[in-house]
Amino acid sequence: MSNKIIYKNEEEIELIRKNCLIVSKALARVAELLKPGITSLEIDKAAEEVIRDLGSTPGFKGYGGFPATLCVSYNDIVVHGIPGDYEFKDGDIVSVDCGSFSEGYYGDAAYTFALGAVKSDVLELLRVTRESLYKGIEKAVVGNRLGDIGAAIQDYTEKEKGYSVVRDLVGHGVGQNLHEAPQVPNYGKRGRGRKLREGLVIAIEPMINLGRKEIYQEKDGWTIKTRDGAPSAHFEHTIAVGKGDADILSSHDEVEDNYKKNANLLDF
Repeated sequence: MSNKIIYKNEEEIELIRKNCLIVSKALARVAELLKPGITSLEIDKAAEEVIRDLGSTPGFKGYGGFPATLCVSYNDIVVHGIPGDYEFKDGDIVSVDCGSFSEGYYGDAAYTFALGAVKSDVLELLRVTRESLYKGIEKAVVGNRLGDIGAAIQDYTEKEKGYSVVRDLVGHGVGQNLHEAPQVPNYGKRGRGRKLREGLVIAIEPMINLGRKEIYQEKDGWTIKTRDGAPSAHFEHTIAVGKGDADILSSHDEVEDNYKKNANLLDF
């Protein structure tokens, strides 16, 4: 990934928004389908159908050799889980990360679902991680710095709530490439880092562990798990830096509407 930041004009931002909203439709379909007994490969196929039906292509499939449309990461898998024959069980948490690519631009978003009788401390992890995403987004405005975003996430999740921010994985710029400069850590110091300007489009994606921050990669070259086996949560929006407020290009609205209608999912 180049270190050069590519700022986007209004037309480019709208193309990224279009793809982000396609991702949101795919995640909303997953929210309809998730239940005990369904496999990660089944939801992957359903998400791909949504993306292709909307005239786009899966942004992750083939990216760096990744074999699927979704990254499906459950329980102690932090991110980059490869869909397969795993059947979801009551009590699982399931992070679903998705990308879309059309008209030369990408979209990217993620959501973590609670399936059935999830333990209360894990539900709280999901709630806090989701809230930390919006605390980070609040800081993504012109004149602030990258460190302000990371500090907002870290202060809330680690200092206030006692969880652990993953250090080895970060958010990123989004545009004609899925991963562009700058890196967007979920930790940092206020007032540090590159100054935020209009036209900067970034994916903010807190990855927060219930236990320790350490992670490792499995032999498949993709799957990232917590070192101590504790659960991890992951939420993501792609946003454009704004003068007064960040412009959230992806949406969790339909995802959460379908979530509430699905009796197999437990609200947090």
